[in-house]
Amino acid sequence: MDKLVSGWGNGLLGVLIFSGSLPATRVAVADFDPVFLTAARAAVAGLLAAMLLLAFRQKRPRRGDLGALGLVALGVVVGFPLLTAIALQHMTSARSIVFIGLLPLATAMFGVLRGGERPRLAFWLFSAMGSALVVGFAFSVGADATTSGDLLMLAAILVCGLGYAEGAKLSRRLGGWQVISWALVLSLPVMLVLACSLMPASWQGIGGPAWLGLVYVSLFSMLIGFVFWYRGLAQGGIASVGQLQLLQPFFGLALAATLLHETVSLSMLVTTVAVILCVLAARRFAN
Repeated sequence: MDKLVSGWGNGLLGVLIFSGSLPATRVAVADFDPVFLTAARAAVAGLLAAMLLLAFRQKRPRRGDLGALGLVALGVVVGFPLLTAIALQHMTSARSIVFIGLLPLATAMFGVLRGGERPRLAFWLFSAMGSALVVGFAFSVGADATTSGDLLMLAAILVCGLGYAEGAKLSRRLGGWQVISWALVLSLPVMLVLACSLMPASWQGIGGPAWLGLVYVSLFSMLIGFVFWYRGLAQGGIASVGQLQLLQPFFGLALAATLLHETVSLSMLVTTVAVILCVLAARRFAN
């Protein structure tokens, strides 16, 4: 029982940290190039991860794990940060958070595909309903953002779901924080070179909020959040603790409204609630 409670507590902390990722990215891309931001956050987190692995003398992953770690890196180290950073140049963070409602569904679907499970037809029906709600929302309020921004967010959700599913599988054997740390170290050489080559010619035009956003996504979104998230999944179970991810859109919308003073419309809230209900129904029929 204590382990389950600890798992839910760690999972909740992870979700709270991730909820600030899109608002922080929105602030950072106001002054930083999105590709530089992606490389810089991964490089900073990768250096810290390397020090953690050395300090705790963690064993290197097996050669057979490199492919899965590569998918984790592609999904959560490179793909999601880069795609959302570009998308947030075309939309508010509040609008982008609506798409986060599809993330638990994408994670479950990749878990099915990668894990070889055979869900019932109802799973796919509710999955399609959730996707249709997000697409319908995007078209119904298209004046708030460009089509490219919406498509980038959908792509970000897909690659992140893949990264989460692969990371959850590996964490059962390698450990939670070790998975994200090895994924960061694997991508570190490329990200470090990119960050150095894309560094702004002058730092004078970079405002304080952008710096704070970079620090947040580098330390919390890329590393610290995953430490709590993967630990929670390992302690309380992936299926159980993973449900906490459904709270992320609500926390994110609250942050967007209070910190960035962005408008959270009724349609955003209604769509988010409807998508979450579809996700809950789909996960019930996943096995």
